[in-house]
Amino acid sequence: MSAEATEQRILSVLEEDAQASYAEIADRADVSKPTVRKYIQKLEEEGVIVGYSADVDPKKLSSQSIALVGVDVESERYVDVTRELKQFDSIEALYTSSGDHTLMAEIRAPDGDALGKIINEDILELDGVSAAHPSFLQERLK
Repeated sequence: MSAEATEQRILSVLEEDAQASYAEIADRADVSKPTVRKYIQKLEEEGVIVGYSADVDPKKLSSQSIALVGVDVESERYVDVTRELKQFDSIEALYTSSGDHTLMAEIRAPDGDALGKIINEDILELDGVSAAHPSFLQERLK
């Protein structure tokens, strides 16, 4: 069994259940607990694992709206805009994209009005942002 295959099995378990214990990961990945500990520590140090999170069903959140927002950025301003967006507390996650938009931002706000305000008064006001396209998350299906 290659180190890469072991690493991938451990990551698969973590992606499925970020709260799994080392014992659970070891059992499901078919390796020992010390192996799990070693690989997780290595992956964290290398920046492969950047954090642990909970999957949230937005429909069950009281008084909170979540949107994925496609952000179009002028190429010459990409680095500056990205740096600025990473500072916004309301942006839960920020991704580069090869799709229709330069960046994808996961934004959380108390309600749709607050979310609109973040998009219009914060994101669209950044020099280099040419458009923002929100998609409000309604119900988690999987």
